[in-house]
Amino acid sequence: MKLRSSYVCQQCGYETPQWYGKCPNCGEWNSLVETVKEEPRTPSFAKASAGKQNFKLQKLSEVKHIEKNRLKSGFDEFDRVMGGGIVQGSVTLLAGDPGIGKSTLLLHVLAKIGGLYVSGEESAEQIKLRAKRLGIEGKNIVVLSETNVESIVGSIVEKLVIIDSIQTLSSSDLEGLSGSVGQIRHSTEILISFGKSQGIPIIIIGHVTKEGAIAGPKVLEHMVDTVLYLEGERYANARILRTLKNRFGPIEEVGIFEMIEQGLKEVTNPSALFLQDRVKNVPGSVVTVLMEGTRPMLVEIQALVVPSQLAVPRRIGNGVDYNRLQLLVAILQKRLNIPLGTFDVFVNVSGGLHISEPAADLAVAIAILSSFKNLPLNPKVVAFGELGLLGEVRGAIAGDQRSKEAKRLGFTTVVSPKSVRNLKQAMIMLQ
Repeated sequence: MKLRSSYVCQQCGYETPQWYGKCPNCGEWNSLVETVKEEPRTPSFAKASAGKQNFKLQKLSEVKHIEKNRLKSGFDEFDRVMGGGIVQGSVTLLAGDPGIGKSTLLLHVLAKIGGLYVSGEESAEQIKLRAKRLGIEGKNIVVLSETNVESIVGSIVEKLVIIDSIQTLSSSDLEGLSGSVGQIRHSTEILISFGKSQGIPIIIIGHVTKEGAIAGPKVLEHMVDTVLYLEGERYANARILRTLKNRFGPIEEVGIFEMIEQGLKEVTNPSALFLQDRVKNVPGSVVTVLMEGTRPMLVEIQALVVPSQLAVPRRIGNGVDYNRLQLLVAILQKRLNIPLGTFDVFVNVSGGLHISEPAADLAVAIAILSSFKNLPLNPKVVAFGELGLLGEVRGAIAGDQRSKEAKRLGFTTVVSPKSVRNLKQAMIMLQ
């Protein structure tokens, strides 16, 4: 084996043969640490040919089907996101902001299935206190407070393993502190190798950086089978579990939970959760229909337009992309001659949601117009559709499904690409 020295960024995993004071990839200062690696020599043809005898070739038609071996967590929302349950031998990475409920969610899952909870951050007594608060007896949960990955692997005899968290683990075979790029990568490799060989599913909790990205090397997301992200405002009740990657199921499904005193509770009707505090007959309030996964979900868009006291008016969006908000304000100014150049525009998405799909454009524009004209809208109106630069209303994915869900919940007027062609028609329809 050859020894090779390189410098690895402890923030993003960027590797370079020479040292820099500032990481060329992420821009972090003093984050490059020298790492010694063993570089294997190229094996000879004879050795490669001899190694073939150790492999077992199988026809794909003869491979055992894994769908029947999925573990059901008892949480329909969690199982939906996982593609129908937890696959035997799979490795899942769960990330999210601190305090969002990652450990709480997995403790609930483990209480249903049973297994090993490995914590490098809390003692067994602390885990017991949290389980007691959540109403979990934990008779089928085994607790291990350990940070050495070799000791953890040697202790696993359960059918499901939770690692909380990967940033606290370290290996005796590698130098460096726990949480470093090398330790995270090597510890994950050991866990994946063990889980695959023994057919034991492992769920790993990962921290996130201050920018919201999953901490550790980017290759960590490629190593695991499934990457989940739990999001939501820390001081709001709603929590959304999204799939960023899933080798065993679709990635468009989401799970909706509500944070209560007893932990996380499944939400079977998300629209009721996001509209429960809605105030009707107030200017600037419009309901839109979002597609979260394969299901439609109704949320409230709120807008406030007030005269600006600044030379450059403010455009602030909570849950709405800033650049998208600027674009919509420009469309309103140009196509409807609305003088927003001297007004501050504030837009908020209720429930702490973050909107990324353009189908909410029409609702945001109507909410801004409603607040500007001080004109309350009919509380039975729902709007969705993408806005083009010419003021036209473009089609939205699953439009019929959105309309059907809105009417099922009692909304009588649906402003969509099927009913209006541009912003002017939308305003006439709502007057």
